[in-house]
Amino acid sequence: MNSIKDKRLFLLDMDGTLYLGDRLIEGAREFLNWVNQTGRKYLFITNNSSKGVIDYVRKMERLGLPAKQEDFVTSVQLCARFLKENYSGRKIYVLGTKSFKSELMANGMLVTDNLDEVGCLVMGFDTELTFSKLEDACRLLLRGVDYIATNPDLVCPTEFGSVPDCGSVAQMLYNATGRRPRFLGKPEPDILYMALEKSGFEPSEALVIGDRLYTDIASGVRAGIDTALVLSGESALEDVEKSESMPTWIFKSIKECHRAIIG
Repeated sequence: MNSIKDKRLFLLDMDGTLYLGDRLIEGAREFLNWVNQTGRKYLFITNNSSKGVIDYVRKMERLGLPAKQEDFVTSVQLCARFLKENYSGRKIYVLGTKSFKSELMANGMLVTDNLDEVGCLVMGFDTELTFSKLEDACRLLLRGVDYIATNPDLVCPTEFGSVPDCGSVAQMLYNATGRRPRFLGKPEPDILYMALEKSGFEPSEALVIGDRLYTDIASGVRAGIDTALVLSGESALEDVEKSESMPTWIFKSIKECHRAIIG
């Protein structure tokens, strides 16, 4: 474990860490501005596949947070890379938002709603979910097609509480079909490896900051990167005692984390 004051790259979760829904968490803007002013770097690392990068940039602009397209490493980007490497030329069915589907298509994936042509079901956090999509998914899963999902998060925190995320829908489909997906995002370390590759930093120079023990913190542990749990989103202090993945540091919020880094 290196001193938190020595960190140069900050791998930031967004939902529950920087904002809740459309409400900015206190200290988020000040922290990002400080990182830019001191020559350090941040990357936004998110499992939330309901939006493509352009949509995230627009949201950050609305919240007054400094962000460019190159500042993001998302489960959608990871999914697109995985599909290119393993399903190039094969048609996929997307159980996800229009934004998710558009980004996969922009990356060259062949997307279809014709169930007879589908070789792989790809599921994300679908804020546009319908029963018709669930029925299509059950048909495909019971037929035995490959099954990929962007993230195992059970809930997504909002300003009023939590809503079901991709992992909860995956559990629902398991109850109906007995099939579980291959999850690509956190807690698997690959999304953090992508971030290190993109930034050029070493694991010892990086800090993962997030609000979920079983995704954000677990991915950092698996990647060999120090972690900071913030209690502004899903996880509470009592959850730490039951967690298999222990954070390096624990803070109430990004504001308190910032204070610790600057000493």
